[in-house]
Amino acid sequence: MTFVDPPGLMLPPAFRPLRLPAAAGTAHDRACRLAEGDDEAAGTLVVGARPGTLEVAVVLAPEEPLSLSRRVGVVGLTALAEAVGSHAPPDKPVTLDAAGTLFFDRARLGGGRLAWAQACAEEAVPDWLVFSAMLIASKREAGDPGHTPDSTSLEEEGFEAGADALVESFARHLLRGLSLWAEDGPAAALLRARDYLDADPATLRLDGAGWFDPVRGGPRL
Repeated sequence: MTFVDPPGLMLPPAFRPLRLPAAAGTAHDRACRLAEGDDEAAGTLVVGARPGTLEVAVVLAPEEPLSLSRRVGVVGLTALAEAVGSHAPPDKPVTLDAAGTLFFDRARLGGGRLAWAQACAEEAVPDWLVFSAMLIASKREAGDPGHTPDSTSLEEEGFEAGADALVESFARHLLRGLSLWAEDGPAAALLRARDYLDADPATLRLDGAGWFDPVRGGPRL
């Protein structure tokens, strides 16, 4: 496997970056293929480059049974919310719902989802997990914003940080959450989600159904 270090992308040492060309498909799909085919893929952080979408996916190596380790998706989603919040214009809330959707100022901005080897039983430790996230970077393809009032974009909301800065921030927040999980247990790591989520973090469904549009391969506009 060849890793391409994206120029200017500064990640914690725990992660190895892999930048995809625009025509290579989603970061989520590539990360899953890497995880299935390479025992050393853990720690790979795949960065997508498709127009209009900010996307990132990371391969994880769980140590607990699937029934518990899948909750690391909440840690990933919280890291995404923290990254967006740290770069957002002031006084606009970042929130999450139980379907893994991320809202900015009550408009859908993207979300996160989690994948694992489907043959893995609930009581078994998965060989791998992949957490991936997508944000709407631009809605220019959608035309008049009035046609898609339920969603927004980084461009529309005046985010000044570039995509790389948001990816770097996500990686740092994710590492912090994973470290908290390792040191103090899953419950401590999940508590961070309560700043963004009204529901019990353990009830989150991270299958993307609430925000991902499989037809366009990105967040629903």
